[in-house]
Amino acid sequence: MNQSTASKPTTFRWTIVGLLFLATTVNYLDRQVLSLTWKDFIQPEFHWDNNDYGNITALFSIFYAASMIFAGKFVDFMDTKKGFLWAIGVWSIGAVLHAFCGIATSGIVTGEWFVSFEGAKENIATVKDVSRVINVSVTLFIFARLILAIGEAGNFPAAIKTTAEYFPKKDRALATSIFNAGATVGALAAPISIPFIAKALGWEMAFIIIGALGFLWMGIWVFYYKKPHEHSKVNQGELDYINQDINDSIQESDEPKTTFTLAQCFKYRQTWAFAFGKFMTDGVWWFYLFWTPAYLSSVYGMDSTQSAFPLFVLYMITLVSIVGGWLPTFFVEKKGMNPYSGRMKAMLIFAFFPLLALLAQSTGKISYWFPVLIIGIAGAAHQAWSANIFSTVGDMFPKKAIATITGIGGLAGGIGSTIINKSSGLLFDYSHKAWTTVDGVPLLEKFPQYTEQRLPEGFFEQLQKSGAVVSDGIDKGYMIIFSFCAVAYLIAWFVMKSLVPTYKIIKE
Repeated sequence: MNQSTASKPTTFRWTIVGLLFLATTVNYLDRQVLSLTWKDFIQPEFHWDNNDYGNITALFSIFYAASMIFAGKFVDFMDTKKGFLWAIGVWSIGAVLHAFCGIATSGIVTGEWFVSFEGAKENIATVKDVSRVINVSVTLFIFARLILAIGEAGNFPAAIKTTAEYFPKKDRALATSIFNAGATVGALAAPISIPFIAKALGWEMAFIIIGALGFLWMGIWVFYYKKPHEHSKVNQGELDYINQDINDSIQESDEPKTTFTLAQCFKYRQTWAFAFGKFMTDGVWWFYLFWTPAYLSSVYGMDSTQSAFPLFVLYMITLVSIVGGWLPTFFVEKKGMNPYSGRMKAMLIFAFFPLLALLAQSTGKISYWFPVLIIGIAGAAHQAWSANIFSTVGDMFPKKAIATITGIGGLAGGIGSTIINKSSGLLFDYSHKAWTTVDGVPLLEKFPQYTEQRLPEGFFEQLQKSGAVVSDGIDKGYMIIFSFCAVAYLIAWFVMKSLVPTYKIIKE
């Protein structure tokens, strides 16, 4: 422990938050590469439809969800420093692996393994068995997403554990909102970088360049992170500030080395409240993250470079979410509320903003900027909500259980995300065919052969060139999903509040 008696406390804890922010930014950049390249670059090469993409994103969500359980336990076992290094190392490898799915598809389908990225594309284009290309390429991307998910699952358990180590309870929501803003910054940087890298250098290089950022972060973390009581940059004044909750929790140095078992965790209503909140709301953010570029493409005809600025504006709006960390602190310090009550009051306020999503599709008929702005506001509300729901874990559970409880919540959130991503892919393909009209006649009445078959690539464009009036029904599918996204937070809040009506600390 650093015994410096300097009168002014150091503020090194905010430097640690900065590192968590960078890790989360890289995490979301890696996660976004596929959503920003599949429509314009990957789909034409491998002949995917919405359901194929939905399968990949849904399986990523379930891989991520299942990994969160083990990631939380792994971080508790390895402890913060090594756990974080393993997590970001694995996900960076997974990110880079995506780039080689084309070459692997070429090798499996045509027997040509030792080719360039462009050579793989040319080989695949000669294959007449389109279904085989689809099946092989989707399987390979799913494998790459599996590796990515296993690594990325460790980010939030490790970050939440780090925050609990370096901050008192009253400041954890603010610290969490700051590093959680990395998700927004990653999503913000993605549309103004990834499509242009893919256009200039190929979609493969987009995965490689963005994936390499994680290895750079590892070099900083390995030399910079230590426990606060061991760090030379943390003086006694700052350490006393960090440990001001000594009466509410057992100090790290005195904790037993054993961690909570999963069975112990599930005994508490607090665990179920956190898990249900994550189940209902995580999928909303992932839907916005994975499907908004496709939404702008399918409904408004934008390619990935044309949608770059609207997506940039959308995610810029979500930076407002930093208020999510300030508001509960205001309720605690100025209104005298306990941390849980202040956090739940703030979360109720945030839960009303996503209701605007009910207007996204109808106002989009006026201008695409309306849904862009509305999704941005809903995304900001989600990030503010997310910072606080994560912090409820540190409010009520001892430090030894935090990563495990966070993993359980991640599992629940991943299951919810799997459901919404898979449902979205199925619904969008269904509405694209069943609810589309051609010259006022339902598409499947006019072309019944496509009831069970995929629509040919460029089918709608060919119809329009022939003079037919096509009204795509996919916007109705998006309206259904937007409606769920709008009400999910209020449902989650009322269930959470009913499970844990008052603040109760668990001290086992």
